[in-house]
Amino acid sequence: MTETHKGSCFCGAVEIEVEGAPAEMGYCHCRSCRSWSGGPVAAFILYPKDKVRVTKGEDRLGGFNKNGFSDRRWCTGCGGHVLVYHPSLPVTDVHAATVPSVPFRPAVHLNYAETVLPMKDGLPKMRDFPAEIGGSGETVAE
Repeated sequence: MTETHKGSCFCGAVEIEVEGAPAEMGYCHCRSCRSWSGGPVAAFILYPKDKVRVTKGEDRLGGFNKNGFSDRRWCTGCGGHVLVYHPSLPVTDVHAATVPSVPFRPAVHLNYAETVLPMKDGLPKMRDFPAEIGGSGETVAE
C-alpha cells in the first residue's frame, strides 16, 4: 500500500497530497531560496511530479517564476508557501514544513557554494546541483 501524506498552507485554504516515497530531501542554500523562504536555508522534499496533487484551493495559488527554473506557489490568502514546480525537472519541490507527517531526513545540501550558514552535518555539499539534473555534480568541503 502506498503511503499518502496531506499538507496545507498556513491558513489551510490550499491543501496538497503527496504519495509514495520522496525522490530526495535536503537543504538549498541558493540566494533565490533564501530570499523566498525568508531564512538562511530552505528545507525541501522532492517528489515525482505525478505524486503531488493540489486537492483544495488550487484557485487560491499565486505564482512567480523569476528565472524559468522554479515556479514558486503560495496561498494568496495567507501567503503561506506550498510548493515549487520545476518545469525542466521530473520532480516537484514541496516545502518540508508543508507536509509535517513526512519524516524529514535530509540527504544533501544544494547550492552550498552560496551558503551564508555553514552546516557541519556530514551530508554531501553540492556546489550547485547533481550532474544528472543539469548541475556540475561537484561537491565542496564542509
